[in-house]
Amino acid sequence: MGDCGTCIVLVEGRPINSCLMLAVDAHGRQVTTIEGLAIDEELHPLQRSFLEQGAVQCGFCTPAMILSAKDLLDNNPEPEEEEIKRALSGVLCRCGSYQKIIRAVRVAAGKMDKRG
Repeated sequence: MGDCGTCIVLVEGRPINSCLMLAVDAHGRQVTTIEGLAIDEELHPLQRSFLEQGAVQCGFCTPAMILSAKDLLDNNPEPEEEEIKRALSGVLCRCGSYQKIIRAVRVAAGKMDKRG
């Protein structure tokens, strides 16, 4: 139904709720999951920032939040906080860790220092 947004994957670099996409529609297209962000066991800066900022609680929303944030930062490397909120608004966090998630995206974007 696409209600929670937690199944987001990147299709051709754009976030898509995988529950709303037929497998046949992915044929021949580049699909990136959270596992595809790390290169040679080196975490992507967003993955690292989520860990460092304590933005990972139960993990239910984490992959979708990171992939949504990646799309945002790929298209807008210096987003304002409201832009981050808007980009992540389609993903529900069961733990309510939105402030830590926003902070992790801001740190990854270089918008605040790591203490901030």
